[in-house]
Amino acid sequence: MSTVDRLVESTRELLWERGYVGTSPRAIQQRAGAGQGSMYHHFSGKPELALAAITRTAAELRAEAERQFAAPGTAVERITAYLRRERDVLRGCPIGRLTQDPDVMADPALRRPVEETFTWLRTRLAAVLTEGRDRGELDAALDPSATASTIVAVLQGGYVLARAQNSPAAFTEAVDGALGLLSTASRTPRSG
Repeated sequence: MSTVDRLVESTRELLWERGYVGTSPRAIQQRAGAGQGSMYHHFSGKPELALAAITRTAAELRAEAERQFAAPGTAVERITAYLRRERDVLRGCPIGRLTQDPDVMADPALRRPVEETFTWLRTRLAAVLTEGRDRGELDAALDPSATASTIVAVLQGGYVLARAQNSPAAFTEAVDGALGLLSTASRTPRSG
């Protein structure tokens, strides 16, 4: 792995663990096994490195979600696969956690990939739901946009509940609830 990749990967992990303020350049360098000169040779400073890390995390999360959304199956089956995929629930969402970081939210450049990821996720879920509604899999009265926002809110709230209770069961229960609500709009037998 190149020095740049080690720096970005170390920053991603530290941001997820400690947040922006708790991620010092020294901690990044130590975790990456890189010197100060190497870090500042590749990045102008912590903000630029954090932006690279957040952008990479966002891109990976979108690509992973797209694998479920683009897979064969009904809309509900694809959304179920997305919601039930393996996650490190007790660590929380690496992008969602950044919304609670005042330094990230106060910086338009750092906030942008976070905002874009949630916008993409809601839009992509709405597209899957619209497709399901148009194919007759879901009730014609279903509002894809509002339902997509609800799914994202439940997912993020599930992380919060799991962390608060120190139990992945809280996340699973939130997902089960969302899928139960979605199944009431389904015109096809629920899978999973």
